[in-house]
Amino acid sequence: MPHRPMPRLFVVRHGQTEWSVNGRHTGISDIPLTDRGVEQVKATAQKLVGEGKLIDPKNLCTVFVSPRQRAHKTFHLLFENAEKVPDHILTEEAREWDYGDFEGLLAQEILERRPGWNAWKDGFPGGESVGEMESRVDHIIQQIRAYHRKYFEEGTVSRDVMIVAHGHFGRVLTTRWIGLPLDQGTKLTMDAGAITILSYNHNTLDEPSITALNLSSLLL
Repeated sequence: MPHRPMPRLFVVRHGQTEWSVNGRHTGISDIPLTDRGVEQVKATAQKLVGEGKLIDPKNLCTVFVSPRQRAHKTFHLLFENAEKVPDHILTEEAREWDYGDFEGLLAQEILERRPGWNAWKDGFPGGESVGEMESRVDHIIQQIRAYHRKYFEEGTVSRDVMIVAHGHFGRVLTTRWIGLPLDQGTKLTMDAGAITILSYNHNTLDEPSITALNLSSLLL
């Protein structure tokens, strides 16, 4: 097998929205980016996206994008100066955790209704359970690893995959990528507009790893 650099997955959280600032649970609600959110994504694109940069469009074999406008807009802002927008798939599999009865509520408001509630253990009534969320994320991970195998073992696709999605989704995906129980996601941070890089250790696809966590344009 020819030596190839390890494939990567770029996990992008959409830029700031009014509800992300306020701390409201934003699942199915189609909330737009704020002006600040647009600036965040453009700053990240300027520093990280482009030929010869960390995220080189020609190295992306595909991008999974949540259909919510805050994610879809983030994707197009990231590549607005690219010669060609990477191939991408709008998919509900990359949507945010369905918050059900708790959509639009603050954590404090949820706890007033249901004392002791923990999203990572209890899920969301009227929305997705912990098991449903884990199953959905595990399925999209399988699809990503299929692309990575085609690149690493066959050289038939480009090196990298990207997901442009949401905060809880990204934390769940990062947790499941390295094989931890979903409730360990509470230990991770994923700021609005931030990027996490997932890959593999020791030149084998059998050892999924976290390469960089929560890269933000504010820190670059």
